Amino acid sequence: MDTILNWINENSGLILHYGIQAVIALAIFLLGGRVAKFCSNLTEKAFEKKKVDKAVGSFVSSIVYAIVFMATILMALSQIGIETTSFIAILGAAGLAVGLALQGSLSNFASGVLIILLRPFKSGDFIEAGGKMGSVHKIEIFSTELRTPDNKVIIMPNSSIMSGPIVNFSREKTRRIDLVIGVGYDADLRQAKEVLKSVLDKEPRILKDPAYTVAVLELADSSVNFVVRPWVNSTDYWPTYFDLMENIKISLDDADITIPFPQMDVHLHKQN
Repeated sequence: MDTILNWINENSGLILHYGIQAVIALAIFLLGGRVAKFCSNLTEKAFEKKKVDKAVGSFVSSIVYAIVFMATILMALSQIGIETTSFIAILGAAGLAVGLALQGSLSNFASGVLIILLRPFKSGDFIEAGGKMGSVHKIEIFSTELRTPDNKVIIMPNSSIMSGPIVNFSREKTRRIDLVIGVGYDADLRQAKEVLKSVLDKEPRILKDPAYTVAVLELADSSVNFVVRPWVNSTDYWPTYFDLMENIKISLDDADITIPFPQMDVHLHKQN
């Protein structure tokens, strides 16, 4: 015990020096974390002010946070006497090893960069990618956040988005509704066609240009199938789709035109 006390007395100046350095390093680390967060928020607000896509601002702000926070760590280590040059070399070697082990994460990062550069979609677009559908909420370094119509949150790795087809339902201002309506073979085709056209003409959300299409698609096994293809604004797609299905059924019923449905005839044979 006396030996320890003597050592402390002899090295009190050194202990005080390193203690102060450690406190300063801790202060740098804590302050640097706040500075990194501040810079990240400032970057995102700057992008919003410039009216840049929200997803791009979110991605870049994440990069800024990572860079500033890493610089903070290096400053804190330098303050307590660790040679940062050697540390950076060691960190680079370790980063290479970790990179080989985390190829998936690096692939997600690279895919995130490609999403920002190629811009296949932007914040708010409704897309289908990687087998999932939803509105783009934000793009992070490694993942993209989607919101489904029933308000579920889907966190998708960026690599899974870029590794397959991306369907963007919101990029174009207009969309075509494709309906197939079947009528019975005993129906008057001219009358059925006029009924379908009248339903479309009464729908104000259907665009005049391009003009809609109503035509016989095929002579199927149990029905004559019409193709009904009106154009609408993308935002009106689903409301118009649902209303058309209802109004077509009501109008065909009013005109006594039947819509065939699967039927099965069962014959019973009585054996003596």
